[in-house]
Amino acid sequence: MTGDSPSTSTDDIMCATYRALCRHGYADLTMQDIADEWEKSKPALHYHYDTKRGLLLAFLDHLFDSYTDRVADPEDGSPRERLHALVAAALDPPRADTTRELRTALFEVKAQAPHDDAFRERLERFDRYLHDEIRGVVGSGVESGAFRADVDPDETATLLVTLVNGAHSRRIVLGDDAGVPEAIRSFVADRLVANRGAPTDR
Repeated sequence: MTGDSPSTSTDDIMCATYRALCRHGYADLTMQDIADEWEKSKPALHYHYDTKRGLLLAFLDHLFDSYTDRVADPEDGSPRERLHALVAAALDPPRADTTRELRTALFEVKAQAPHDDAFRERLERFDRYLHDEIRGVVGSGVESGAFRADVDPDETATLLVTLVNGAHSRRIVLGDDAGVPEAIRSFVADRLVANRGAPTDR
């Protein structure tokens, strides 16, 4: 055992898991790969996590905490501005190669969800969180009159979450999500905004 605190060890392991996923992908990832990135022994890693599955479930929890810090209703500005900012944060186009590699690895992780309840439950948390944040912004827009009175916040949130997920998949499979942010802006302007004759804030 080292003198590291449990929280320090956990953070270091999560960083090592990130690097290992970027380097090896999900399918070929081993506990030894993660231990190598951690620069400690495989038995030391097994002291904290018994299996690759258990470690990756913890990694998804770690990513969820980061996601909720980054993707949230900004609360400042008009409902329309807040919605655009929230969706932009959820889309978060990758710029570094390692980020694209991580997204590809997580895409592989998502493929485990139909066969593993624990993976599915954790992945569903991301969708539920984004859905609730969008629903809250749209609901406040309807209440304030910024959005049309006949807009259903729940249905709108479901549609936008689906579009965001589709953009992520398109980016991984085809290499870009060109047009998706603009399509979402057009949807907001055409289908949500109460005064459709007003200029759009593009």
